[in-house]
Amino acid sequence: MIYFDNSATTLPYPEALKTYQEVASKIYGNPSSLHNLGSKATRILEASRQQIADLLGVKNSEIIFTSGGTESDNWALKGIAFEKERYGKHIIVSDIEHPAVKESAKWLSQHGFEVSYAPVTADGFVDLDQLAALLRPDTILVSIMAVNNEMGSIQPIKSISRLLADKPSISFHVDAVQAIGKIPTETYLTERVDFASFSGHKFHGVRGVGFLYKKEGKKLQPLLTGGGQERDFRSTTENVAGIAATAKALRLVIAKESQALPRIAQMKTVIYDELVKHDDIMIFSGDDERFAPNILTFGIKGVRGEVVVHAFEEHEIYISTTSACSSKAGKPAGTLIAMGVPTKQAQSAVRISLDDDNDMSQIEQFLTIFKQVYDKTKKVR
Repeated sequence: MIYFDNSATTLPYPEALKTYQEVASKIYGNPSSLHNLGSKATRILEASRQQIADLLGVKNSEIIFTSGGTESDNWALKGIAFEKERYGKHIIVSDIEHPAVKESAKWLSQHGFEVSYAPVTADGFVDLDQLAALLRPDTILVSIMAVNNEMGSIQPIKSISRLLADKPSISFHVDAVQAIGKIPTETYLTERVDFASFSGHKFHGVRGVGFLYKKEGKKLQPLLTGGGQERDFRSTTENVAGIAATAKALRLVIAKESQALPRIAQMKTVIYDELVKHDDIMIFSGDDERFAPNILTFGIKGVRGEVVVHAFEEHEIYISTTSACSSKAGKPAGTLIAMGVPTKQAQSAVRISLDDDNDMSQIEQFLTIFKQVYDKTKKVR
């Protein structure tokens, strides 16, 4: 089996699974309980929080645990919007955000807020001039992803940070779910970023755990109320075992970055260089430093993406159409549509997303099967 769908989810590290099992079986107390088992769980919880904060270069009080990226995105947008609505009701998100952000923005637009969508260039990057033109005195929130999940385009977070530097009344949220282990932390967690969303299963942690970075002093309303966990920001009993496993996975993936990223980029380049040789291949992702090293999106002219996905699946090679969250809906890649790609071409898009678990022998096998799939589609093309 060859797994090239790492942007959808990653295989948990064995060390992370071991940590989960040990904590779940030995330190199973509720961290809100006063007895010794509860105290042990609290120590694990806070040690994990401190480790994540240290790895990201932030304060431990700025890390709040959630169930994953979708909750973190929903919470950031809705929590900020309702916290700041007395100052304004205008929100800006980009045209290429993950559904967790775009659907949250849509929901807010149905509850009294006005949402503007920042357009992107033809190669998938937020247009800074048009973003600047959308800013208004009543703008309270700008939300831009760090790495696009469909194209791998690395968004200009540093430039947007400079754009917002003299506008402290605007909260700046970054969806960083696809960023950890793929690009340096300082490129998306700038001093100007107020909130950032993360998801453990995207970097070899377990599913059902994520966290929200909330800069010290910034406010947002909680989505979940109840027992007052996470300093009253998110009430629900913390998933201590999952959180400990997430901290372990984050430490491992960051430790591997310096060696892993060049390897991943090299594998992507080998695939890219082969694909460009074929006339009926449309390549939507770039192979330069503006794009994440792990994501390559392409299409075979006249062939729908799901047909290509299943053709590779017959050989136990697993790729995806676009976003895993949207692929079963049969929708064309929303990012490509926002880039101005015609719908028929966008419907052909498939995504390869690599990881350090992959190797060059798998790349060679993929390219062998690619040639077979490409030849079989000749009549359709």
